[in-house]
Amino acid sequence: MIAFILFATAVGKFLDVPGFARVLGTYRAFPDAFLLPLAALIPAAELALAVWLAVGRRPFGAAIAALAMHLAYAVWSASAILRGLHLVNCGCFGVFLPRRLGWSTVVEDLLLSGLCGALVLLTPRSQARAAA
Repeated sequence: MIAFILFATAVGKFLDVPGFARVLGTYRAFPDAFLLPLAALIPAAELALAVWLAVGRRPFGAAIAALAMHLAYAVWSASAILRGLHLVNCGCFGVFLPRRLGWSTVVEDLLLSGLCGALVLLTPRSQARAAA
């Protein structure tokens, strides 16, 4: 499930990288020169993580990476809300399926973080040692 969600979000962003860069710009967190590279890097990381999770090789490391990514997204979203930004598109799926940024976005990322945390806890100890 986590791999599918990451795959879907990556595809949505890759379909219009310049559009996703514009969405990233609405967060007012990075200089304009960084927006296009970030707009390509973020979905590339999501896609790589989706494949890593789907393949099942070293699942402990993949689960830790997914947990870190979703926690970062939750903090990123909460920060924008707390700074008083009213964004019409959180950018979760790039320019496609635009959804208003709100506390529901933060909750969704925290729920996904919980799923990733559960995957960490459910990974057999031998798998955890192999990933270290």
